[in-house]
Amino acid sequence: MAFPRAKLRLGILSLVVSLGLVAIKFYAYFLTTSQAVLTDALESIINVVTSGFALYSLYLTDLPKDENHPYGHGKVEYLSVGFEGALILIAGVYIFYSAVMAVLEPHTVARPDAGMALLAITALVNLGVGFVLVRSGKKMNSVAMVGDGQHLYIDALSTLVSCVALVLVILTGNVLFDAGAALLLGVFIVVNGFRMVRRSVSGLMDESDVSTVEQVIAELQRHRLPPWIDVHNLRVLRYGANLHIDCHMQMPYYFSLEETHNELNRIEDLIKRRFDVEVEMFVHADPCTFVACSLCHMPECPVRQHAFAQEVSWNLTNAVKNERHRLG
Repeated sequence: MAFPRAKLRLGILSLVVSLGLVAIKFYAYFLTTSQAVLTDALESIINVVTSGFALYSLYLTDLPKDENHPYGHGKVEYLSVGFEGALILIAGVYIFYSAVMAVLEPHTVARPDAGMALLAITALVNLGVGFVLVRSGKKMNSVAMVGDGQHLYIDALSTLVSCVALVLVILTGNVLFDAGAALLLGVFIVVNGFRMVRRSVSGLMDESDVSTVEQVIAELQRHRLPPWIDVHNLRVLRYGANLHIDCHMQMPYYFSLEETHNELNRIEDLIKRRFDVEVEMFVHADPCTFVACSLCHMPECPVRQHAFAQEVSWNLTNAVKNERHRLG
């Protein structure tokens, strides 16, 4: 898997692009003295810092497991997203304050046409790089890379709003459009910063990844075999790109240790083939009881006490509960 090197290359690309664009935006502010352009440039400073941190987190993520990190280093990606979100929040609050002051004390905007041209270039570059990062990050299951790409989308949108503000200033001569745009951007940046922090906390607190859990359950249901009588207490934890999955599988109590081991290997191999990332899976085998006879359709079962009645279809509601299923 060539993901580690690809991640680092994309991380370096994001950092280099961010450095170049922040220089262009501050030059645009130097030309225009526009509050909206200053807002955009200040947010781009956050891009540089967060791109650097994201690059470092991508490096850490791909370090092998060790004695101190038995599950790997993948969770640092959530820390990266949280750090980025926190900086965006701080910048958004400052930008909002500066915009309010600009509304109260408006000032003239110089050379808005030149500033608009420079900003348009940076918006296009951010959209392009952001698209590459988000698409690649989803493919590689990299939370940090997706977060970095989404931040570039936000930055591009902020730049477009600044451009619209400068166009309105050119058309109307009213500089309040400039301060008003900065005010809107401040609110927008604060909201998105909060969302990124929320996503980071969810990952660090091992909030359930519902989509992945559903995929695991669907795969087990699709390839279900008679010895796999019932599954419960299924849990999925994400460590960066990698997955840790464990569950309890009820199996015939008369199976030998070797037979049970073979079935567990089938389950683990099935799930590992389903995902393009490293999957660590532990399946605990529970011996069946006679209560399970009515939902078990093992052929020629030598100890059956009740006739098979109905198979329990596994889904998100029943597979994650820590209890064995029964009919009635």
